[in-house]
Amino acid sequence: MNMFKPVKATNVKEYLKSIPPERQEDFMKLHDLIQKTVPKLKVHFASNMIGYGSFPYLNYKKEKIQWPTIALANKKSYISLYVCSVVDGEYVAEKNKDSLGKVKVGKSCINIKNVKDVDLTVLKKVLKQAAKNPGLR
Repeated sequence: MNMFKPVKATNVKEYLKSIPPERQEDFMKLHDLIQKTVPKLKVHFASNMIGYGSFPYLNYKKEKIQWPTIALANKKSYISLYVCSVVDGEYVAEKNKDSLGKVKVGKSCINIKNVKDVDLTVLKKVLKQAAKNPGLR
């Protein structure tokens, strides 16, 4: 499968199967880490990514929807980990960006090229904070 084509999955199982072989190991490490770190967040398929837990959110159309607290997505150049959590007015991912390792962070998104470059202790802390404080601003 071409890593750069959008995934056409309709559920978690299909999505996991669609991850290209060269990304499979890192993606599964993150998927497992999230489930072990925040096991109360139910795994589900959400907007062409894997979601973990959810919270009520008012989208751009002003519709009340359920949005994933944490989400994992395979992108063209990296794996994106979305952490939808705000503590003391700051996005949790952004608040911890300097200690997460060799990653790119933008508000609630952590872009990961290699799991080995991530400080997993800090990432677990971020995931636990998200589980306790889901939401966006």
